[in-house]
Amino acid sequence: MQSPLFGHTEAQSQDRYALQNPQLLRVSLTGHDDVLARKGSMVAYQGMMEFDGEYLTRGQQNARAHTGEVLDLMRCSGQGTVYFANLAQYVHIVDVDHNGLTVDAAYVLAMDSTLHWDTIAVDSQFGISGSGAYNLVISGQGKVALMTSGQPLMLQVTPDKYVNADADAVVAWSTSLVVQMQAPTSSSSVWRRRGSTGEGWELNFQGHGYALVQPSELLPPQGAEIGQGAMAQYGFGQHGAHGQNQGNIWSNR
Repeated sequence: MQSPLFGHTEAQSQDRYALQNPQLLRVSLTGHDDVLARKGSMVAYQGMMEFDGEYLTRGQQNARAHTGEVLDLMRCSGQGTVYFANLAQYVHIVDVDHNGLTVDAAYVLAMDSTLHWDTIAVDSQFGISGSGAYNLVISGQGKVALMTSGQPLMLQVTPDKYVNADADAVVAWSTSLVVQMQAPTSSSSVWRRRGSTGEGWELNFQGHGYALVQPSELLPPQGAEIGQGAMAQYGFGQHGAHGQNQGNIWSNR
């Protein structure tokens, strides 16, 4: 049997986390430290592996009930190699240190079981929730694998160079940053996107750190159709993009 496919054999690496290719994560387990991964994201494994549901604490259950922002994870343990992917999203390995990482739960593929996460609210000067209104703070020391739709942009934030980004395109940022949600319009109706430009909520970043932005604004994957009607075009209601595609990577809710 001969085929160019044999050029895509297993990547050899001594690292616990490694990229098999830009859209496929390879994690090596030695039987000591488990890995938590997005439910249903395992695509292959070698060795003796066990997969079990990761149960939420009471605080995490309360956070889900009030905000809808939560990590749906499974615990992977054993000895061997396991591969994770989700909708062919691009995968990026991040080292989390004492500074912490704030991220939208929809973009987490896998993380070390030693890390801790909590739900936080992003400050809104209008006092209402919207895209990016709730996110996760991941703390401790370990690795996190993030996903983006396409190759992302990492923006550096300094006191003399703050950054604004579309709330629907932001994936993660340094927890040390001061962040505020704002409507980029002077319109009295905060639900109306800026004039006829199609631009909506923004996140403003100030301080020292980085903000990760993807080249996509929650676009439906695999050609999913957005429903009809005014509310549907904004993603609201049972016929909107959010209602029709619950649980997919492009959805914040």
